[in-house]
Amino acid sequence: MNKIFLILSVTLLIVAVSCKKQAGEGGQATIKGKIWERKVGALMNTIAQYPAPEKAVYIIYGDDATYGNKIQTEPDGTYEFKYLRKGSYKIYAYSLDSVTILGPPQNANAPKIGVSKTVEITGRKQTVDAGTIVVLNY
Repeated sequence: MNKIFLILSVTLLIVAVSCKKQAGEGGQATIKGKIWERKVGALMNTIAQYPAPEKAVYIIYGDDATYGNKIQTEPDGTYEFKYLRKGSYKIYAYSLDSVTILGPPQNANAPKIGVSKTVEITGRKQTVDAGTIVVLNY
């Protein structure tokens, strides 16, 4: 009986140690950043620049094919994804494609593109600054 208990205990220990948690929620790390909007004219000239309030920001965990979470920016354009584990993450927001802005004519219904940054969390309680993502608008 003791041999079976010992074998079972060792097996469970090996399984528990060998399970590596993937990138995603469930940790204590944070990714933060800012979305900046640049309003441009027909010739890509900058008309105005400002923080992007209430802009959707997406996060992809590791090698996932689709986003894992979506949040909105604060009035100052900042965002934070909290409670993340170690791993690689892709942060993105949608922007007008500069090709559709140049037209002619400008197409308000043209598809948008994702502008992204990849960041790596290496520490359990780390806060990573993803920097600023610039999106275009007209």
